[in-house]
Amino acid sequence: MTNPDFVNLPVVVAGLGVSGISAARVLNGLGARVTVVDGGSGPGLAARAAELEAQGVAVRLGDGASLPEGTELIVTSPGWAPDSPLFAAAEAAGVPVWGDVELAWRLRKPLPGTGEPAPWLAVTGTNGKTTTVQMLASILTAAGQRTAAVGNVGVSVLDAVLAEEPYDVLAVELSSYQLHWAPSLRPYSAAVLNLAPDHLDWHGSMEAYAADKGRIYEGNVVACVYNLADPATEALVMEADVEEGCRAIGFGLGAPSPSNFGVVDGLLVDRAFVEDRAKNAAELGAVEDVNPPAPHNIANALAAAALARAYGVEPKAVREGLRAFRPDAHRIAEVGVVREVTYIDDSKATNTHAAAASLAAYRPIVWIAGGLAKGATFDDLVQGAAERLRAVVLIGEDRALIREALERHAPDVPVIEAAAGQTGAVAMTEVVRTAASLARSGDTVLLAPACASMDMFTNYGERGDLFAAAVRQLADSGE
Repeated sequence: MTNPDFVNLPVVVAGLGVSGISAARVLNGLGARVTVVDGGSGPGLAARAAELEAQGVAVRLGDGASLPEGTELIVTSPGWAPDSPLFAAAEAAGVPVWGDVELAWRLRKPLPGTGEPAPWLAVTGTNGKTTTVQMLASILTAAGQRTAAVGNVGVSVLDAVLAEEPYDVLAVELSSYQLHWAPSLRPYSAAVLNLAPDHLDWHGSMEAYAADKGRIYEGNVVACVYNLADPATEALVMEADVEEGCRAIGFGLGAPSPSNFGVVDGLLVDRAFVEDRAKNAAELGAVEDVNPPAPHNIANALAAAALARAYGVEPKAVREGLRAFRPDAHRIAEVGVVREVTYIDDSKATNTHAAAASLAAYRPIVWIAGGLAKGATFDDLVQGAAERLRAVVLIGEDRALIREALERHAPDVPVIEAAAGQTGAVAMTEVVRTAASLARSGDTVLLAPACASMDMFTNYGERGDLFAAAVRQLADSGE
């Protein structure tokens, strides 16, 4: 399949990761003259480069800075920072820079019988994006729509828009990186779940990070969905340039006012997409239909419901979709109950905002925390959770930052530090045994590290898997 807009177009793809390889293959198939540049080297990259070169794609390893002569477009992988030398060269040469999402947006195909591409229901936020998009896809599926969770999760957004059998509607997870490089993106409706400091080394400031998140609202047609508990998300709605008639729709855990979604007597309710919303509400399901029914996950469900209702989904399908949804591993997942103590794996809580949501869902807690702080501070997190803490087990390279915050804001909470230098299964087995010795009947041992994992584990997935394995070992030991 070629595309006249791309035939013989000299395009540089920045990065030889998953999204870069996907973009290179797509562009090559469209007839572009593709060169992939990557500043790295090594056997893994060399093998990927060889595969692309066999398909006619040029690859330059160890070169992430220079712009090949004649380049007319750069398509970048999300992780490449805006201040990269390659982009400075592109700006000087007047060469546009797109991300994979921008490329996908421009390659959308009209649906048979409509003449319009499949609408995008888009989600961003510091935390909760993946869960919300997966909930939304489950709801849309229950409504009889051919859909997929795409973007940062599930199917590649490029693969989705080029699929041989087209989708009716897409549930799209977008990171701040992807939004930064997607200037023409205009979703049908979109949600910003929350905003907290994250990736500031990439964006340069909180203001720049928030501005990139806010791009998701540009051109929305039906609804800009925001978090009533996070005024910064509403501020982004107010700044957005949307289609005439597009509405601001809030979601929150309290009883909703007209035009919002919320909770009344344990029920999820919609007072936005109903007739005479000043007096009426639609019941969408019960809190118990949300899995798991932790407060921040209920908020995720309400955001997903709001986007689905903006698309026209009936209340019954919202309930069915939420009931059918199963969260991914390592997201507030119960991994076992051992001697009346519950063990929860939220290894995906790699920043303070995510950890705060987990800590708010349980009490009393033996908290397992620590790792690579990524420049984070922990005073607000510890201060907010102090009354819920039974004890804390600290791990990882930057544990001292959490310990110092605990000394300031929770001085009476016992703190045990895992042995320094241990990694992998050995470390986690000892951590779980220590946490078990501190817990009492009815407590929760919560792995919500508030930090990245790479100092001790391959990734957050391995960290969570080893936690679950250590809990099973504890149960089997009879100790």
